Amino acid sequence: MFDFNGQVVLITGAGSPRGMGRVFAHDFAKLGAKVVLCDINKEGVDANVKELQAAGYEAAGYAANLCDEAAVASMVSSIVELYGRIDVLVNNAGISQKVTVADMTLNDMQKIFSVNMFGLFLLTKAVCEVMKKQNYGRIVHLSSVSGKRGGGVFGGAHYSASKAAVLGFSKNLAREVSRYGITTNAVCPGLINTDIWKSMSPEQAKPVIDAIPMGRPGEPEEVSAAIVFLASKEASYITGEEIDINGGSHMD
Repeated sequence: MFDFNGQVVLITGAGSPRGMGRVFAHDFAKLGAKVVLCDINKEGVDANVKELQAAGYEAAGYAANLCDEAAVASMVSSIVELYGRIDVLVNNAGISQKVTVADMTLNDMQKIFSVNMFGLFLLTKAVCEVMKKQNYGRIVHLSSVSGKRGGGVFGGAHYSASKAAVLGFSKNLAREVSRYGITTNAVCPGLINTDIWKSMSPEQAKPVIDAIPMGRPGEPEEVSAAIVFLASKEASYITGEEIDINGGSHMD
């Protein structure tokens, strides 16, 4: 069992009552971490923090727009003032939109990249400065099967492009920060059992499931298990890598 006692774990995209960010937070908290939740949805963050605290875990929350550099800097500074360090960053925040290239606008492209790539960049850059001073850190980015194969169930070409950009960013960053004891890796989930999946009709769901060799969607806990491993001290010699979590729907 991995041990995160004394470590501070920052998780973005953690404002949904049934989203993956909430699952990640609970899994890290169970392993002893102090968890910090971040999302643009303040009510959602507050509710998830209260749930964690009620279960006896140490948790804090921040409502922040990750596309705002000043807001990102302020949040990171506040976390360091509160806990003195940031050991793990899980870049989970992201948005999607199902639209064809023919119907896509430049604004659509910019909106997706603003959250999925530019916000991720701003927060990672700020947190890396903290981790360099500690000479230790673990960064895990949420990419997607769409960023590897092109196309997915719920997103358009701009979503695939933004998630592919995350992979390139992570690999390059690994070469820059490894000397500081920082690792940076990515996970690439396929279809996961979330509210979006549950909203599909049986007619919509069948061809999606038929394309997955395992014949089912993944569970948030299965994604979380890979993230926890990559964020652990035991994964100290793994960096610049990506782990596919897609039931066999895409294989390198």
